[in-house]
Amino acid sequence: MRASLLALGGLVALASGRATAAELRPDQIAFRDIYRELVETDTSAPTGSCTVAAGRMLDRLRKAGFGPDRAEVFVPDGHEKDGGLIARIEGSDPRAAPMLLVDHIDVVAARREDWPRDPFRLTEEKGYFIGRGVIDDKALSAIWIDSLIRLQAAGFRPRRTIKVALTCGEESGDAVNGVDWLLRNRRDAVQAGFALNEGGYGISDKDGRPIALYLAVGEKYAQSFTIEARNSGGHSSRPRPDNAIYDLADALAAVRRLSFPIQLNPTNRGYFTRMGPIVGGAMGQAMERLGQGQDAAATVATVTADVTYNAMLRTTCVATQVEAGHAENALPQRARATIQCRLFPGDRVEDVEAKLRSVLPSGIALTRKGDKGAPAVPPPLDPQIMGPAEKLAQRHFPGIPVVPNLLTAGTDGRYLSAAGIPTYSVPGIVLDPDGNGAHGVDERIRVKSVYDGRDYLYALIRAYAEGR
Repeated sequence: MRASLLALGGLVALASGRATAAELRPDQIAFRDIYRELVETDTSAPTGSCTVAAGRMLDRLRKAGFGPDRAEVFVPDGHEKDGGLIARIEGSDPRAAPMLLVDHIDVVAARREDWPRDPFRLTEEKGYFIGRGVIDDKALSAIWIDSLIRLQAAGFRPRRTIKVALTCGEESGDAVNGVDWLLRNRRDAVQAGFALNEGGYGISDKDGRPIALYLAVGEKYAQSFTIEARNSGGHSSRPRPDNAIYDLADALAAVRRLSFPIQLNPTNRGYFTRMGPIVGGAMGQAMERLGQGQDAAATVATVTADVTYNAMLRTTCVATQVEAGHAENALPQRARATIQCRLFPGDRVEDVEAKLRSVLPSGIALTRKGDKGAPAVPPPLDPQIMGPAEKLAQRHFPGIPVVPNLLTAGTDGRYLSAAGIPTYSVPGIVLDPDGNGAHGVDERIRVKSVYDGRDYLYALIRAYAEGR
């Protein structure tokens, strides 16, 4: 899930409560074992295997009664460690479009020498689960598998078919992306009327109590560019006015000054309208005004002073890497930088590229990196998605609003949305505002948050599966 966890704002949360084994219900104990096995299976690209993790989840589904026609492991050719799992519970109404529960089981690398404990061991300490992937993103993967097993045990026959896809390659560009592979090679396994994905979550107050649940409706599209300055160079003892590094610095300054216009859509308007009263103060009031369409310059300036809110309102471009020179005693012949742009839903790569080119000094080369295909069309703010989420939130999280949100980072939802499958990042698991150390040392999530989120998401799956 990358940097999307940073979008939880500047509020401070503390851990509260600890669910000991003696306090757990039998179904929670069963879930914890699934969660433990996923966390303790290394699925990082350098040292692990998603295929092994997928196989272990398949073993659990087999024991629950899922035969080969309902659950299987898939392994892309030439990528023996990048396998995944697909499974399904058949619906009773062929006219009802299937629903897809999707999540990635790969994690970023974790070096044992950097951690005070084994990162691939599920540790429970001071009210937290700690370990690589406990939040990004094996809690949700475990909930999807656990939910299938619970539904099977209950004899539940959904109106619409429930599909599950646990995939690899979300965290590493070196691995084949499992969602993309399934769309190209096993479209039947993931074709759906809508998909539920990672990235929604929620936030808590300073005492660890939930204050908002995020339901992400769409995400920004990442496109990187290279800018480069070239020069014939020479000996450093004879400096010249023209210098590739100075030229690149001028180009980077132009990128720094570049600002795209703000854009309001139903998702971010809903976010600012609902979050304004929660944030409070001058910022909260400005958020409410912006959510109501009052985009006066002073209001926009107040809201966009927050880097998270700014990213939710416009396309952004930022320098992320620089490479220059070939020797310390030589004038540079070449200097280049990577610029990553995050496109607001609906913006075109061609238009952003043209805007970049228009602000760069003459003589600076601009090249688009890679070709990820067309940016995804954002899904609608659908009442049939929002309605059940809000209704069940009042049962499981009384008084806590469900807030539509735009993911400013990226998930595998970009592949599904581009393929015409509306994809929503569901809430349920409530995070601390600091992102809970995702991708870092001592990645953690509150124990109570995982169990509460599991109960909410199980009820939500049933509601969507039975809905019209």
